Amino acid sequence: MQPDSSGYVSANGVDYWFEVHGSGEPLLLLHGGLFSTGMFGPTLAKLAETRRVIGVDLHGHGHTALGDRKIDAVDIGRDLAVVIEKLGLDRVDVMGYSFGGGVAMQLAFQHPERVRRLALVSTPYARNGFFAEMLPQQAAVGAGMASMMKDSPMFTSYAAIAPHPEDFPRLLDNMGDFMRRDYDWSSNVKSLEMPVMLVYGDADMIRPEHIVSFYQLLGGGLRDAGWMREHMSKNRLAIIPDKTHYELGASPALAPVVLPFLNGQTQG
Repeated sequence: MQPDSSGYVSANGVDYWFEVHGSGEPLLLLHGGLFSTGMFGPTLAKLAETRRVIGVDLHGHGHTALGDRKIDAVDIGRDLAVVIEKLGLDRVDVMGYSFGGGVAMQLAFQHPERVRRLALVSTPYARNGFFAEMLPQQAAVGAGMASMMKDSPMFTSYAAIAPHPEDFPRLLDNMGDFMRRDYDWSSNVKSLEMPVMLVYGDADMIRPEHIVSFYQLLGGGLRDAGWMREHMSKNRLAIIPDKTHYELGASPALAPVVLPFLNGQTQG
């Protein structure tokens, strides 16, 4: 999709690319690791039918150059608060997928006043949320993989738009370093006051036990909702059938699931 407008916003030494699609209530859309806003495909198109979607290419990804700073979700979350302000926005809905979901969480932790509603897609709150066999694979990500990935969608999409395509090996090193670090944001999750929706595929790389734990940290899944929904949590959980982690971001099934939540609609 061609954006309606686009450009760069500087935040803490990083020039972030943003692109705007559609009109309506603002929705900040954050992509997964080693991709860019374009990865959302049909999801972005559907969201932009009724929302002003602001896609931001995260530090080192897509149109946003890597520079000398290490990639870190905590830092990027802080940066995005600056981006929101410089774009003239007060509060936004935020939807993040995978690595972008971690960044979205950090934005919500650090600047809750900026986030109206938060949708997290295929996102864990701790490193142990991934299936155990995924951790060594993530730890192995590094510059040595660059030559093997030259024909992959990750590299070809990066090379097509990155200001410095030659930085791809350094991007792999940075993402590998990030994925090797342990983290557990459970205490921060408990502090979230804005409505949160969690969305996963039924064949996701996130363990089902972790998904349930995440929802319970948010106050959901702890008791029956009641005949009149009197004990209904303000937060939501969705498991989309027949979808893996790798497919979910661009799946046509995703937007119809998240839009009612983002629009504040309920089934009451």
